Amino acid sequence: MFATLVIKELRGILLSPKFALTFACCSLLILISVYTGVREYRAERDGYEAALKLADSQAEEAGSWQRFRYRALREPDPLRAFVSGLSSDIGRWSNIAQDESVKLRHPAYSDDPLFALFRMVDFSVIVGVVLSLFALLFTYDAVSGEREAGTLKLVFSHGVSRATYLSAKGLGAWLGLVVPLAIPVLLSLALLPWLGLPVSNGLWLRLGALLLVSLAYFTLFIVLGLLISTITRSSSTSFLVALVVWIAFVLIIPRGGMMAAGQMVNVPRVAEIEGRRDAFAQDLWSKHYKAMEERLREERHSGDPAHTSADSDQEMWERMQREDSLRRDVEAQIQEFESDLMSDLKRRREVQERLALVLSRISPVSAYQLAAMELAGTDLAMKSRNEDAMTRYRDDWLKHVQARQAETGEMGGFVQIEISSETGLKIGGSRGDERIDLSDMPRFSPVRLSAADVLPSVSTDLAILVLGGLAAFLGAWVAFWRYDVR
Repeated sequence: MFATLVIKELRGILLSPKFALTFACCSLLILISVYTGVREYRAERDGYEAALKLADSQAEEAGSWQRFRYRALREPDPLRAFVSGLSSDIGRWSNIAQDESVKLRHPAYSDDPLFALFRMVDFSVIVGVVLSLFALLFTYDAVSGEREAGTLKLVFSHGVSRATYLSAKGLGAWLGLVVPLAIPVLLSLALLPWLGLPVSNGLWLRLGALLLVSLAYFTLFIVLGLLISTITRSSSTSFLVALVVWIAFVLIIPRGGMMAAGQMVNVPRVAEIEGRRDAFAQDLWSKHYKAMEERLREERHSGDPAHTSADSDQEMWERMQREDSLRRDVEAQIQEFESDLMSDLKRRREVQERLALVLSRISPVSAYQLAAMELAGTDLAMKSRNEDAMTRYRDDWLKHVQARQAETGEMGGFVQIEISSETGLKIGGSRGDERIDLSDMPRFSPVRLSAADVLPSVSTDLAILVLGGLAAFLGAWVAFWRYDVR
């Protein structure tokens, strides 16, 4: 009897006109989204490689290590073709300079603001929004619709248990929706090498995890539709409840959680942090320049006319070194103050983000989207992950530049000048028409996520989806146990 009920439910879904429309719509959306996503990734990859060459060319033309600046770039992840996440909202590069802190700049949406208004519909959006709605539309009247048609009472007149009937309903709906919709997904995966997406074992593992999470999410909404159909007695009421639940899960709860966290945890704006940093730096530099002027006046008044020219040159060189050391101390204080500000900002943001994510995870839509973005590396941590890597690179880069400045006689705002009867006037440092040799310069290693990096992070969201599906099925079973089949 169980197999008969499963086949009956499966046949009813596959032969319904709305299934043909749903299958055609979802198949078209999935194939187009994957094709468009791969093209977007390839365009970003081409832009990334061109920007790398341009950064090297501009750095070589700096002319001196004192004016030398570099640019570190964020490398696009291949899985952003399926889950774009925040990849277009986060900046693509950061300047690496002695007098500038690391900050990702120039997001893709700054060039194409239209796409920020109408965001890209990727695979995760189709599953999270479109397929969840279709899952509810196919199962919201699984029980209440049978009751209205009078077939529910007829089925139970043959001695079928309620557990058998409900399990057959759930399995038939699952097979009728998941198996056909797997066809365009598998076809898209088969086309990835042909479309030019670089595939590797790690990428396949992450894609497999994404499909597993998507399956758990889709199954939850199928079971949720069964739950709604067992707590209502008419299909019209079931439809209204299902629509309200879908709107709450997709639109209200995720945004409500973010708004509540924003009100509960105060996080200063970046402009406020930069203003405090600039005010501190201006005050410190003002004190430094006043002290330097005072030292110069004292040295001028205490000068000994009996000193030789060689003694004066030596004293001048020592004074330049001393002033350069003091200047570096000021820069270190400013850097430390800015680091403290950014650490406090990061701590507050982390508290706010954790609270927002906890509140928004009440909705399975949020749990699915967060898991998908973490698997693709386009999640909230993408910005800090790249900026932290660039900050570590900046430390190595500064050591290299300072070593080259010492070799060429360049010291911050000073240039070494040597006067000799043999060689004449000699100015240390590179001339403006020379190119800097970057062959031994440390290179920035882009952040690249592996399957081992991301798979453990999605366990919480996957557990939420699985446990949510089990809870929904248990609730449907309890509600159906007391359901009036007449």
